Amino acid sequence: MGCPVCGSKAVGKVGMDQYYCWDCCVEFRQNKNELNIFEVAEDGSLIAYGQDKFEG
Repeated sequence: MGCPVCGSKAVGKVGMDQYYCWDCCVEFRQNKNELNIFEVAEDGSLIAYGQDKFEG
């Protein structure tokens, strides 16, 4: 699985259906019908990546 933002293969699993890209520092969740992308804030909280919500 590659990163949906930068295409990197440097992706690690951080939870159930949750992944982190080490190259562009985003976290994303993938389920059957949608993909949600988040930026990780300095305090570790997740912030929606822009207004983008990809379905696929």
